[in-house]
Amino acid sequence: MACKLVILFFFVNLLMQIPKVRATVPAIIVFGDSTVDPGNNNQVSTVLKSNFEPYGRDYYGGQPTGRFSNGRIATDFISEALRIKPAIPAYLDPKYDIEDFATGVSFASAGTGYDNATSDVLSVIPFWKELEYYKEYQNKLRKHLGKDEANQRFSESLHLISIGTNDFLENYYIFPTRSSKYSVDEYQSFLIGIASNFIRELYKLGARKVVIGGLPPMGCLPLERTTNMFFGSDCIDEYNDVAKDFNKKLQGAVTELKQVLGGIHLVMSSPYDKLMEMIRNPSHFGFEDAETACCGTGLFEMSYLCDTMNPFTCSDANKYVFWDAFHPTEKTNAILADYVVKTTLAEFR
Repeated sequence: MACKLVILFFFVNLLMQIPKVRATVPAIIVFGDSTVDPGNNNQVSTVLKSNFEPYGRDYYGGQPTGRFSNGRIATDFISEALRIKPAIPAYLDPKYDIEDFATGVSFASAGTGYDNATSDVLSVIPFWKELEYYKEYQNKLRKHLGKDEANQRFSESLHLISIGTNDFLENYYIFPTRSSKYSVDEYQSFLIGIASNFIRELYKLGARKVVIGGLPPMGCLPLERTTNMFFGSDCIDEYNDVAKDFNKKLQGAVTELKQVLGGIHLVMSSPYDKLMEMIRNPSHFGFEDAETACCGTGLFEMSYLCDTMNPFTCSDANKYVFWDAFHPTEKTNAILADYVVKTTLAEFR
């Protein structure tokens, strides 16, 4: 009992420590994959969903929303830190309308990637379609607020992009379509080109504050460790090296774009080092397990394999870095959000 109280105190104290930035940011506009999808896949014909228990068991009211976590995701905590609202809604969620979306919305889709071929794997929303939804949203907001006020909001809103892991783990290293055509280095450059073009399109649409996330240490995700079982279930160094190389290239692209897109506030946020720090030294953050996940056996379960019928799911997700075999717990999301607010988002204070 005393141990649980200590962990609870740590988590509550962490949330209190997330800086309350007096923002000049009226809304957060989100693009990406499952790391930032609050439930768009609920409305998509795909097997990749999480709108059922035990997902969301620590969310408000204990309700599953489609977030791939036991509670909130990082963008929710960032929105709260910016004093906007405690959670960002999914654009396709029929419970919300343009009034709700005026202060923040997510177009993200779990399972998607920069590459269109990645979204085809599990029939989710492709990255280009997220941009089309954003254009639709812009038209709705202009009708709601008026053209001038809406355009001003687009320029002041924070546009956040978190995507890329699936391109490698769900696509390149699984199917031969891309790996037979591109070397890893060439595929990285291919994806960087898509990322750069996406930012250029956002800029044309009026976005002036943009944060793009790098890749995490994807070789240390529980699912990847499981595939490395015969080698001690260690992190897959090759995948981590690919992530680090990709992040260097992405930073280079960001630097170039800042030179040619006048007036843009563009920064890259890398979760790699902070998440790796948690994985290597979990006890420092109040975790007990950074190798396996909370849900099920913690080795391979995610989406429908992570359900209430699985008898192995842990009772306290705050002890774990990962919620399912691919996604962080709410506590991990809170720590990562705190890190981003204190570092990357200093650009926007």
